Amino acid sequence: MPSPLTVPAAPLTVATIQATPVPGDVAGNALLAADLVRQSGRRGARVAVLPELFLCAYHPPTLAADPAGTDVAADPAGAVADPRLDPLRAAAREAGVTVVVGAAARHPDGRRTIAALVVDRAGEVRVGYDKQQLWGDERELFSAGGRGATLLVDGWRLGLGICYDGCFPEHGRAAALDGAHGYLCPSGYLAGSEHRRDLYYAARALDNTMFVVFANAVGGDDPWRFNGGAAIYEPEGRVLARGADEGTAVLVATLDPAVLAATRTAHSMLADRLPDQGGTRVSMSG
Repeated sequence: MPSPLTVPAAPLTVATIQATPVPGDVAGNALLAADLVRQSGRRGARVAVLPELFLCAYHPPTLAADPAGTDVAADPAGAVADPRLDPLRAAAREAGVTVVVGAAARHPDGRRTIAALVVDRAGEVRVGYDKQQLWGDERELFSAGGRGATLLVDGWRLGLGICYDGCFPEHGRAAALDGAHGYLCPSGYLAGSEHRRDLYYAARALDNTMFVVFANAVGGDDPWRFNGGAAIYEPEGRVLARGADEGTAVLVATLDPAVLAATRTAHSMLADRLPDQGGTRVSMSG
């Protein structure tokens, strides 16, 4: 494990995005994503995070009815060559932005996963991570991922999670124990979940003294109406930027390695963490 006191040499400006994709319209959603990535680049971002399943939209009826039209195919190495994504590839190249965007991915072995695609600054697309913690009826449509993943950008180690993953402290902790300085979470939180939306990712930041970038869908029709609130958190869980509950937004903040170093010096949970929690537990009557 890299030392928790090892931090990047330079700041990193990131964007988190909330927007409303059209169910099933991968080509149209890729065009929208391309525009949002260009906006991010114009504001200085070097990494942009879009919501869970953004390219096909988080709309289970459409995902169930048209898997061939909503999925992107990955080769055995995880590369994605779908021409519908060409505008997004071009935007990443032109803006110099690494993009993390949600998609439904079809793997050569037949597995269908909720994926975080990574579009690098050369415009290459690959499956970076498959969601491990599936929520509710997602299990009827998708297979769970079997491994964590860390994205390396400009000397920063950025753990990848998707929505429900971030509700499990051990998922963020696994990223931190792999040396993550930040945690990127494309998500899809429904209207009515604002309390949990705003609590989980701030907690993951403080738990692990790392930055957290939370993207979320917004809008749509009930029962699949999403509540925005995309946010970037500093390593004590304070908000650096947050979107409203409605409306498209591109939110930008700079992750400062000096803040990361100071926080990890003052709050040394990662360094102080016990290898176990004391062995066998005892129970007692009160």
